[in-house]
Amino acid sequence: MGKREAIHHSGKVAQVLGGERLKTPPIWLMRQAGRYLPEYRAVRAKVPGFLNLCFDSELASQVTLQPIERFDFDAAILFADILVVPHALGRKVEFVEGEGPRLEPIDNAGIAALKPGSPLETLSPIFETISLVRKQLDEKKTLIGFCGAPWTVATYMVAGQGTPAQAPARLMAAQSPQQFQILIDRLTEISADYLIEQFRAGADVVQIFDSWAGVLGENDFKRWCIDPTAAIVEKVRAAVPDAPIIGFPKGGGLMLERYVAETGVDGLSIDWTVPLDFARQQLSGQVAIQGNLDPLLLLSGGKALDRAIDHILEDLGDSRLIFNLGHGILPQTPIAHVERLVARVRQG
Repeated sequence: MGKREAIHHSGKVAQVLGGERLKTPPIWLMRQAGRYLPEYRAVRAKVPGFLNLCFDSELASQVTLQPIERFDFDAAILFADILVVPHALGRKVEFVEGEGPRLEPIDNAGIAALKPGSPLETLSPIFETISLVRKQLDEKKTLIGFCGAPWTVATYMVAGQGTPAQAPARLMAAQSPQQFQILIDRLTEISADYLIEQFRAGADVVQIFDSWAGVLGENDFKRWCIDPTAAIVEKVRAAVPDAPIIGFPKGGGLMLERYVAETGVDGLSIDWTVPLDFARQQLSGQVAIQGNLDPLLLLSGGKALDRAIDHILEDLGDSRLIFNLGHGILPQTPIAHVERLVARVRQG
């Protein structure tokens, strides 16, 4: 993993992360390949089990490209899941229809017994998906890879599922900080290697999803969110110089400035609770901003959607902006609303 590689980074999203301000911001949506699309549902029906779809390179590449074919977004994001990493570590992971992920909860003994060595061979179908997509994707489009941040992945591993405020992981971190640190360090190491291989397979940009960062207090945010992310960025850049990296510490609030300063990310994805004047005044001078439309407003549509789009463009349009949602698109979102969003962003 010590090899340094010069890798070309394609598309408008990569341009913005590299320092350019574009008159019309590039647009893509988190979870843009998903259940709101009939063509996705048709593919999903062919495969027993969500993880099986993630590890079927041919079908996963089809799903990755579906939103580009329908909406002509400026970027495709790899179709996979943040929980493929614990799966690769030998933990039991399944997705229950209508309920979400279920894992065998890990305890101190489980942490000590985690599968040793690099699990990248288990993840090789995902790298093949990236390679297949890159061959088919217009070279003007950005291909985005991703991983879950160590804290967020750890919360699912400890609780076995999403829970209110992810209390089980916070409790373990408080009661057994040394053992929890071992888990975080293992996830940090693997996540960095995983992202490096995604770049080598053809990803132009990667995003680190820390969906549960907002439940952490100040000191824990530093230890469990900022420090692991900074370590991932450093290791990835040691192998892939100038690797464009977006961080998404959802719910980070007033700690976002520190996150940007200390992690070294090129882009900051912000959720809809972040005030636009704060993003403009305190963040946009340091980093590209991605976001931050409320997914519920996209679901709602109509004039409320139009106003929200215009507000973001007016407040952040003069900065390095990547237009996106503040979290993933909701499954019940009408396709017509997405078409309306894309058209309005592009008409400026």
